[in-house]
Amino acid sequence: MIVYAATKQQFLKDNDNDDIEEVILRHYKEATGKNVGSSEIRSWQGSLTYMAKVLRDEGLPSDAGLAIELHIPQSSKRIDFLLTGRDENQAKKAVLIELKQWSKANATTKDAIVKTTLGGGLVETIHPSYQVWSYAALLEGFNEAVYDKSIDIRPCAYLHNYVSDGVIDAAHYEPHISKAPLFLKGPEELSKLRSFLKKHITHGDNKEVLYELSEGKIRPSKALAEALSGLMKGKPEFVLIDDQKAIFESALAAASEASDQAPKVMIIEGGPGTGKTVLAINLLVRLTELKLMSKYVSKNAAPRKVYESKLVGTIKRSHFSNFFSGSGAFIGTESNTFDALIVDEAHRLNEKSGLYGNLGENQIKELIDSAKCSIFFIDEDQRVTLSDIGTKQAIRAFAKAKGAVVEEHVLSSQFRCSGSDGYLAWLDDTLSIRSTANPTLETQEYEFKVFDSPQAMHEAINEKNHGNKARVVAGYCWPWLSKKDPTAADIVIGDYKRQWNLDQDGSLWIVAENSVEQVGCIHTCQGLEVDYIGVIIGPDLVVRDGQVVTSPDERDKHDKSIRGWKKMMKEHPTLARNETDLIIKNTYRTLMTRGMKGCYLYCTDKETAQYFKSRLSQHSNH
Repeated sequence: MIVYAATKQQFLKDNDNDDIEEVILRHYKEATGKNVGSSEIRSWQGSLTYMAKVLRDEGLPSDAGLAIELHIPQSSKRIDFLLTGRDENQAKKAVLIELKQWSKANATTKDAIVKTTLGGGLVETIHPSYQVWSYAALLEGFNEAVYDKSIDIRPCAYLHNYVSDGVIDAAHYEPHISKAPLFLKGPEELSKLRSFLKKHITHGDNKEVLYELSEGKIRPSKALAEALSGLMKGKPEFVLIDDQKAIFESALAAASEASDQAPKVMIIEGGPGTGKTVLAINLLVRLTELKLMSKYVSKNAAPRKVYESKLVGTIKRSHFSNFFSGSGAFIGTESNTFDALIVDEAHRLNEKSGLYGNLGENQIKELIDSAKCSIFFIDEDQRVTLSDIGTKQAIRAFAKAKGAVVEEHVLSSQFRCSGSDGYLAWLDDTLSIRSTANPTLETQEYEFKVFDSPQAMHEAINEKNHGNKARVVAGYCWPWLSKKDPTAADIVIGDYKRQWNLDQDGSLWIVAENSVEQVGCIHTCQGLEVDYIGVIIGPDLVVRDGQVVTSPDERDKHDKSIRGWKKMMKEHPTLARNETDLIIKNTYRTLMTRGMKGCYLYCTDKETAQYFKSRLSQHSNH
């Protein structure tokens, strides 16, 4: 969808005869049936007046195609400004221009991230050069017209209020600026931008390329599909084993057969270490090879980011980011837009989306509506917040409402916990999640140790950190002071002082260099694994006379996972107690099953530590 399409000549005429923002608003309302906030109208007014100035150059052909607010299909992204035509060799060109009103930004140490004032506060956001380059990558990878009709896409960013200050144009951002040049305020910069445009748009095309782009079918390009499958070759962690392979073939068949008329929903259940994510990534790659439009979706950013970095071999932002999406990105997506959506960690789905949890209707419904085939990977025992609504029952209900055929599978082979189903059964029994026939644990198969001090436990994990595969995690019982004060200690237990996972590592904490020094939380490790995990059980779970007792009020007050429990306690006390009890137990169960070879434990409460020791078989080492 294009909100406004014209030639350069027509755009300049509209700009002279009218308030350009009013023209765009009129077109926008006609195209979408919606209104626009005043801040967006102001940004059109500011930026488009500058673009008119840029285009008042005889060297730029008057019949060059021009679009404002070109909507990129299958995403909520819109390209601010697009110019089309042909270069001196008659090659088809489309120049994407990201327009920003910014006049100041702060640098960060993160890749392609800057801080600037948006909506009244200083927030982290993507560098404009990376942003527009990612739109170009989206068009190059998924718009059939681009690769079949040889349209060359050239991205750039224009910050017309921003005087060069060595921040936005710092060397740290150079890898992105080299792919999408950055033009700032001033006559010299204006002249550079014009030269850039004239180099690529020598001849007008009367909007021909524009229409080819807007009518291009959306499916992954062969080059992108081959590159993606090439990334998996020779990586043993992506090999499918046993029932993974059988379920993979069933899912492949379901996605290939599903249609608008005969939609399908698949539920794949599997506990920790059954290889749900490996299977999900294999499906993404194979469906893309089959030219089926697919995405890997998860509520939590950590599995997305870590698996993208494992595939790409780097933690830099990449061409492949467009295959990975959060679960809140499908509000307003047209039905059956995607051939397949692969939803990992489906137990973590929420009802509402957005920063304030006030957008959309229900994530499960939105995902099922958006795809001909939706594949949900789920482990209901890993619901770790009160807002997690992902259940098999809910998925079945929304599938039925759509008229989709539901297929269900169970992944049972354990690759974690040294193949020891016994450990998981023992853990469920020990945490009083459910009674099993495993009251004591043999630690020959799976190494489980209880330590008397957090220092000793952390030191033992340090020693196991071969190949960056051991980490320490904890329940969220300590405030994250170091987020605001980088020198502050967070987890303080006697002389033991450590920080929570660093803000700059973000979702990549579990694979970041030196992050064994910090302590991770449920959000940076769920859906991921290491060889050895060290777990600190805080005062939110204690054992008294052999009974496991949970206390939500011992969680840090900023812990969002049980947000709303006090209100619930007043209205439905029994439900509130049961729900928070389950969330706290599930959190520790999830933390204690991140280690494939072993789990080391430290409990802040002595009686609790003694209880875990008492549940180990007598000839196990303590």
